[in-house]
Amino acid sequence: MSSMSSFSSELSNLPKKPIPGQYGLPFIGAIKDRWDYFYNEGKDEFFENRRRKYHSTVFRTNMPPGPFISPDSKVVCLLDAVSFPILFDMSKVEKLNVLDGTYHPSWSFTGGYRVCAYLDPSEPKHTSLKSFFMSIIASRHDNFIPLFQQCLSDLFFELESQIITKKHSSFNSLSDKVSFNYVFHLFCDKNPNETKVGSNGANLFDKWLLCQLAPLGTLGILPKFLNLLEDLLLHTFPLPFFLVKSDYYKLYDTFYKSASSVLDEAENLGIKRDEACHNLVFLAGFNAYGGMKATFPMLIKWVGLAGEKLHRQLANEIRTVVKAEGGVTMSSLEKMSLTKSVVYEALRIEPPVPFQYGRAKEDMVIQSHDAAFEIKKGEMIFGYQPFATKDPKIFEKPEQFVANRFVGEGERLLKYVYWSNGRQTENPTAENKQCPGKDLVVLLCRAMLVEFFLRYDTFRIEARTSTFGSSVTFKSITPKATTT
Repeated sequence: MSSMSSFSSELSNLPKKPIPGQYGLPFIGAIKDRWDYFYNEGKDEFFENRRRKYHSTVFRTNMPPGPFISPDSKVVCLLDAVSFPILFDMSKVEKLNVLDGTYHPSWSFTGGYRVCAYLDPSEPKHTSLKSFFMSIIASRHDNFIPLFQQCLSDLFFELESQIITKKHSSFNSLSDKVSFNYVFHLFCDKNPNETKVGSNGANLFDKWLLCQLAPLGTLGILPKFLNLLEDLLLHTFPLPFFLVKSDYYKLYDTFYKSASSVLDEAENLGIKRDEACHNLVFLAGFNAYGGMKATFPMLIKWVGLAGEKLHRQLANEIRTVVKAEGGVTMSSLEKMSLTKSVVYEALRIEPPVPFQYGRAKEDMVIQSHDAAFEIKKGEMIFGYQPFATKDPKIFEKPEQFVANRFVGEGERLLKYVYWSNGRQTENPTAENKQCPGKDLVVLLCRAMLVEFFLRYDTFRIEARTSTFGSSVTFKSITPKATTT
């Protein structure tokens, strides 16, 4: 482990330094940084170039989208594993309306309500809504694995059929469809095909998500001479809700009618039924479906690129444990140390939500590996998670996918895995902002690998970066060899 044993004791003796960096001229500086971020440098190079320029993992910059969507784009940027966790300390930072960063979409996208994700834990509604979320997730505990197995059977059938007929298969579209079906069935106890949403649920959510998150991305397919047009359309003015109004209310009406028992529980907790339903749609669409949309292709990408040796190791562990345990259960999944490590490593190397924000509640001093910095009350703090979870002073070979990184003694490093808006070693509560479905996400990722390698020995893929994550195309799969 690179220098982990020595750096902790040295933090208290770090010199205090002014935060380097600059915001540039009003308006112009924010637009320049936006263009550097999206077009001139690219996301990772934007941060790496400033880290090198200032010789610091803490610095000042502007974050997109800037004018005219963001009222203030100035942030203090954190890129290391030591400073980053200040964003999880609810006594030090405020999480009011910072889910998407320096802006928030119109509340029309959520029925006129500020849903739980935009609330600070100090707000009374946050406690009741997050408690409601954790309650409905916990109450469906026994159905997590059986329902997912059913959904994955559909995915694998389509995957095989497409490879046979087309010689390739787009994993993302299959994964999105299965993810929506799973989430809807989990919360509503019925197949979406039995409702007016039908098989179109994933597409409806995709359009709703795109209109809210467009200021944070690029299409990535336009020639350079059209960058100005794209910047004007996506990053200068917010996309209006009316573009997806009918889609959203089709989803809302379907959840309202189908999740009656869930909404009854919300009313028993003192939450208005319509407010509970808008929060449920957000939980299902933005948090659950949106999270799976990013996470499952990312997981398959890294396992696929790791190659046949890892595939054999996973298949051997999975099949051995399942045979010994008599099936796929919570208990059997816990005994698969390599499978568990692979999931954590994927979440470390490519966290599905790369950004975290919080506004300083008070004057404070934060520390990186090398120095201490003073942040003033009211300043926006921004953490870019892919750099923090690839901190070379914490992780050996941080840029490499190391499948067994978290096996045995490596489990000590799990406190530096931050994908869930908190440490992997901590748990969501009604008083923090950690993902209420944290454990479910990890469980489903393990279950996906288990179900895959119970059926197949190995596979080949092609992967590329898409607007909001990884895009994976299967080129071949090798079914499990039969023994005679």
